[in-house]
Amino acid sequence: MTHPSDIALFERFFRSVGGVEVRKDDIRLFREFVDEQIDAIAITARNTAKWNGRDVIAPQDLPITRGLQERMREFDKVDQADEIRDLLRREVRVPPADVTFNDETEQLLPELFGGLSVALAKSFRAIDATSTHAFTEHWERAFRVLGLVL
Repeated sequence: MTHPSDIALFERFFRSVGGVEVRKDDIRLFREFVDEQIDAIAITARNTAKWNGRDVIAPQDLPITRGLQERMREFDKVDQADEIRDLLRREVRVPPADVTFNDETEQLLPELFGGLSVALAKSFRAIDATSTHAFTEHWERAFRVLGLVL
């Protein structure tokens, strides 16, 4: 995601969802974090599928908590949701080794990405309710906190 319009899209997203301004360099951190979380979810789902005698991950294998489900529903209502979904569909993302999604699960991935993104954007206000800018320390705290529960 290096196209300026992609960066502007996520800047608008963070302003509208989290009420914070992010910088171009922050978008790279954001994408790395969300991609890492999706990979971790995919690996857990792969293990669940294997325990259930399947090699392909079905939606019910994804370890999606109630909170993440709620953030996914919130993402659906965000003004930028359709643009973000389109961007994610254009990007080819390789899942971790030994991970195979069925079509239905593959279609859920943009929603999962969106839910994680909403959780991250909203975490900035929980970390520092007075700041309108996401500083490095805010990103680090958000990643630590979300990493504990995801």
